[in-house]
Amino acid sequence: MTDSETGMHPSPPPGRTDDELATLDVTALLRYGIGFGGSHRTTLFGDGAVGAAVVLDRQGVLPRAVAFLAEVVRSGGTAYAATLPEPVPGDAAAPLVRDWLQSAASLVRTVEGDQDVARWLQSVSALMALRLTYRTRTAGPGNG
Repeated sequence: MTDSETGMHPSPPPGRTDDELATLDVTALLRYGIGFGGSHRTTLFGDGAVGAAVVLDRQGVLPRAVAFLAEVVRSGGTAYAATLPEPVPGDAAAPLVRDWLQSAASLVRTVEGDQDVARWLQSVSALMALRLTYRTRTAGPGNG
């Protein structure tokens, strides 16, 4: 009996681990996702956002810092945000995020492009917040 006959759907392919996602080249994903759109944009907002969230979370960056950066991009543009000496707090995180912003800024030519970058940063922030909430709830009293 096939899956369609039983009414069952095939299992989705296994997801990537945090370690695998953390090794993604977010700079390249931004360049292609912002520059070409389509499936590249889907990858940027999918695996790229999760990978960025994992990396920043591991470096101790709080979701609100990334959400604030998204607002800076919305207000001042990607090119402006890329010039900030510390786009997010942290000695390791700041240059990494600045590199991401510079990559995106090299392609963004419109307000809509800035909005795409801001939406991506907001997605990263939301994923970071979800991870933090889940970790806090699972490490509740007696679990951590």
